[in-house]
Amino acid sequence: MTKQATKQTPPTKTLPAVQLRVPTHEDAFVWHRLFDDPEVMEFFGTGTSAELSVYEELTARQRRHDAELGFCLWTLLDADGEPIGFTGAQPWPNDWGPRGEIEIGWRLTRTAWGKGYASAAAQATLERVRAAGVRDVVAMVDVRNARSVAVTRRLGMELAETFTTPTKREAHTFRLTL
Repeated sequence: MTKQATKQTPPTKTLPAVQLRVPTHEDAFVWHRLFDDPEVMEFFGTGTSAELSVYEELTARQRRHDAELGFCLWTLLDADGEPIGFTGAQPWPNDWGPRGEIEIGWRLTRTAWGKGYASAAAQATLERVRAAGVRDVVAMVDVRNARSVAVTRRLGMELAETFTTPTKREAHTFRLTL
């Protein structure tokens, strides 16, 4: 008699509680403070901190997205209601890459890394964009950003394409059908 191998499912990590809210004008200042860190910005744009005006425009655009589309890049709050970054979805904003697609994304302050916040918030984002009628999403991730690649994998996303960004970096496009 032979033993049949049984597939064991790895234990599921309990994700932390998160809250998502539409960014306010004041969140431009909060995001600027949270992301004014070279390690946080390593895989974004030029890899350096952005000016406050960038976040003022970004939060205003996200309020418009929420009003028009029912989703945006939301301010991410921990269980105590403290801002720790943003997560959400928006139409791909660039003239290169996955034009016309809805991109999900996240950016967290360094002190929030490795605690499951990005995965928890991304799961909540998928639920909200699905409820808004979105059927497919993409995530653009710098190929060197192992943490974000891991989040895409936990979401069940699959690698679809690789692009060279205008700053000459390689970025993966991950896709998921909702």
